[in-house]
Amino acid sequence: MVDFSKSRYAQVVHIVTVLWVCLAASAVVGTTAEAGTASDVTVISASALDHGFAGLYNLDFIGAQRNFTAWQRQHPDDPVGPVSEAAGFLFSEFSRLGVLEAQFFENDAAFAGRTKVTADPAVKQRFEDALGRAETLAHSRLAKDARDRDALFALTLSAGLQADYAALIEKRNMASLHFTKEASYWAQQLLAVCNDCYDVHVATGFSKYIIGSMAAPVRWMLRMGGLSGDKQAGIADLQLTAERGHYLAPFARILLAIAYVREKDRPRALQLLTGLRTEFPGNPLYGREIARLEVGH
Repeated sequence: MVDFSKSRYAQVVHIVTVLWVCLAASAVVGTTAEAGTASDVTVISASALDHGFAGLYNLDFIGAQRNFTAWQRQHPDDPVGPVSEAAGFLFSEFSRLGVLEAQFFENDAAFAGRTKVTADPAVKQRFEDALGRAETLAHSRLAKDARDRDALFALTLSAGLQADYAALIEKRNMASLHFTKEASYWAQQLLAVCNDCYDVHVATGFSKYIIGSMAAPVRWMLRMGGLSGDKQAGIADLQLTAERGHYLAPFARILLAIAYVREKDRPRALQLLTGLRTEFPGNPLYGREIARLEVGH
């Protein structure tokens, strides 16, 4: 009998949910039903929602929430608005608690030994309230159209954000795995109606890579639970998003950098992080990680 609370299986659960940290700071592939073409991206890029997520990339949480609020006033029936608000709350907690830096740890033992964090209960309540609004709106839209992309994305992100909170703040690994599987289900539903939603591949790429890096018995247990892995396929998925994605392209580069750190390929990791630092100068995370890699720690 495997003790899930102490086994490598429990350690890997948090890694599977790392990809949702990135989703917590990004937007949907199609924030309108027509999204997906170059002209659509041009229109979306000028939206309050787009500016909100750009703020998150630069750790401007106050500005980001102003934009998310503006988007919700303009689109009161869109579940992407409140789920984006929830993402902002969670991402700000990650930044305050140092969770983002922990994602660059080169092994699971280092992460497992991190200092326990203390969440802000007021932020958690606002986070949960926003998720509740998003899920209500999403299910209402799916009742009218089962192929509604915004609704499917909102449910994907909602479950992923809950997986993040459980694993990375509360250290409830098994609860996180439940939410991760739920998020994967909704992601597959979205891909079934939008096969060119390249941003979604970031949600499969890193988990494939990490699970593919695990020992065979661990991979077998995860496969029995509906999660499979393949390192090379995972890298390919991340590269696809990095090259052809829109909102998630920068975060695909972050995940590739994490993968390169774990593969001891620091030159490639540094190249990606240097580009991100240039693109998002308001975010000091990239510079700190570059400095850490340059000194070999």
